Amino acid sequence: METPAMPMPKDAREQAILDKLSAIRDQLLLLKRDRTKYIRTQDVIVHYDQVVEQVKELNEIRKGEKVTETRVDRVLESCLQLLSLFFMTIGRTQEAPAAYALTSTIKRLLDHLTEADLYSAKDLNSIAHTLSQLDKVMTASNPSHSPYIVELLANRLALCHSSLHNLKKRVDELQDPLQSMHERLISILRSMSLANTKAKFSASEVQRLQAQVKEIDESRVDGNFVGPDGRVLRGSERVSRLVDVCLKWSDIVLERKGVIPEAFKSRHEQLVSIRNELEKLSITQAWSLRETDLYDYQRKLDKIDESRVDGNWLDDEGKPAELYVQRTLLYLIRRSYGYIYYLMISSEPVSEALLPIYNQLQTLKRCLIEVKDSGGVSSVRELYPYSMKLNSIDNMRVDGKFMVGGDIPEGQGSVSALLAECYDLSYELKVMAEELEEREKDSSS
Repeated sequence: METPAMPMPKDAREQAILDKLSAIRDQLLLLKRDRTKYIRTQDVIVHYDQVVEQVKELNEIRKGEKVTETRVDRVLESCLQLLSLFFMTIGRTQEAPAAYALTSTIKRLLDHLTEADLYSAKDLNSIAHTLSQLDKVMTASNPSHSPYIVELLANRLALCHSSLHNLKKRVDELQDPLQSMHERLISILRSMSLANTKAKFSASEVQRLQAQVKEIDESRVDGNFVGPDGRVLRGSERVSRLVDVCLKWSDIVLERKGVIPEAFKSRHEQLVSIRNELEKLSITQAWSLRETDLYDYQRKLDKIDESRVDGNWLDDEGKPAELYVQRTLLYLIRRSYGYIYYLMISSEPVSEALLPIYNQLQTLKRCLIEVKDSGGVSSVRELYPYSMKLNSIDNMRVDGKFMVGGDIPEGQGSVSALLAECYDLSYELKVMAEELEEREKDSSS
């Protein structure tokens, strides 16, 4: 993936670091694209150590100097982003390097929420929970990791917390009755934008959403939202503006019917394609996602997002996109970043080499829980298929470890714990079936 244009370093020593980092990045990209074998921990760690060594040298060169961002910084960013996704892929999700890519995505999402000023408490709660988890990862960070990487992540987390705090203050300004109304309006607005970007435009879907906004609009008294005592509720002005935005957007969407001007059509098609691919991955991720695949999506989105001038895109003649085009493209970008965020936080602490076994056990666990919730089985014989599957997986272990090609992949504890859970569920069902059989014998005698 092409690195955005940046000035070359003037210092010959930095140029040497740039050459080494570029070579490491290229090796990481080759490793990412190789689907013939699983990613091994040792293959990732060797590149991680190489990057850390270059970071040390770069810090020594720049010590005490005013730093101007150059191509070195951009290539270093690419290396760290890739390594972060590799750490997720090998199952080391609870280590500091794995948090790098996630903090980048969270920062993007927070920046977009701040820019749009269209978000709900639900959006912020999810991000707050993730940041809290990342804080714990940093606190328990392995001292063997580069202090530079740890400090860099700590600074990124501080920025995210600061942005989140400012956004929360805006939501907290709304009086209780208005918070749920505000959240509903945000949901309606996004549903309109989704309808606007579907392959087949449905006017009736948008009209139904528009009717819901009009219903809320009609509850206003003299243009304000008031409480039972007739007083204007705190935050009424903000929610009223949101109602107006929803009504105006619904009119525009119904008028345009999803048709994008020729000047922005290729960019729109690219974003729709990215959104659709990420949506599919969000459904099938347990079976088809290699976390490093997210790198290409991130870079494409970053490039399109950063091509804006004063917050908007320009056509070939330098004219800014009209409001309809701008909002449609921004929705697609934000939706795509949202999918990337979801896929990252859904990453399991298991190496991709063990994922096939882990996913089978997850499916088996869900089946056993469903059987238990539906009242269990009528005889022990009905449990044989589950027992056979569990035994076949258990027999794959060598000296208590799941081996893949002579390696011991990361995530042994998670897979073993899940296997134990399945055994426990199977045993509970067996006991229930035996008790049922005993009762049936007693009643028939």
